[in-house]
Amino acid sequence: MTARTGQVVLEEGGGAVWVRLNRPGRHNALVPELVAELEAALDRAAEIKPAALVLTGNGASFSTGGDLAGFLAHAGSRQALLDYADKLVGGLHEVVLKLLSFPAPVLAAVNGPVTGGATGLVLAADMAAMAEHSFIQPYYSSVGFAPDGGWTALLPDRIGTAKTLQIQYLNERVTAAEAHALGLVSSVCPQPELKAVVEGWLNGLTAGSASTHAVTRANVWDAARLDTVRARLDQEKARFLELIVQPDTLAGMKAFLQRRA
Repeated sequence: MTARTGQVVLEEGGGAVWVRLNRPGRHNALVPELVAELEAALDRAAEIKPAALVLTGNGASFSTGGDLAGFLAHAGSRQALLDYADKLVGGLHEVVLKLLSFPAPVLAAVNGPVTGGATGLVLAADMAAMAEHSFIQPYYSSVGFAPDGGWTALLPDRIGTAKTLQIQYLNERVTAAEAHALGLVSSVCPQPELKAVVEGWLNGLTAGSASTHAVTRANVWDAARLDTVRARLDQEKARFLELIVQPDTLAGMKAFLQRRA
């Protein structure tokens, strides 16, 4: 079964559900519509009760985070910009929490670059396979944004506080090999082998007890731990909203897009 909802594609097969970000012309950059469709796809996937959920992207990138063009399109009014940012970042954080509480193992097939808040989609996965040309990079300090998507809420627990801060302060690019060494991803492979790596994991998962997997995941991401993550994500959003309306941030967005052009 394949269900298209526009900017997200849901595919069911082999006991798993694949959810694909489907905005390849914009490198799967996040906008409120995509995030809302992704949240709906996760709800649909949970109803299917798969052995696992796999999240990936169509096109050259996994996702380049929040679409700067979307922010700039709402920058004519302070309130419009705040409302847009609240909807986008708040929606992304709800997606991250739904991934963490999903009732089956969550896998990520990182088919290309991951930047900004989209990194949270990888941080919420139990296991991630990353194409060897891919990378992870924050870009927050290059624009003037506050970190979102779990860069401060989830990443320190994964790689340590000092390394988390270093990457963000210096806007360091984390290559696939470095991500593997840090424990952010479980496997690195050539792009053509990415699907095969994930399918190998799926074969192992379907050979085991789905009930055991569900209970194990629920024990790890119990209510107390999820509440802590939610509070940290709420803090990220609040500070994102503080900075998004600052004149320096508006100038930073424009300058960043000009450099990319």
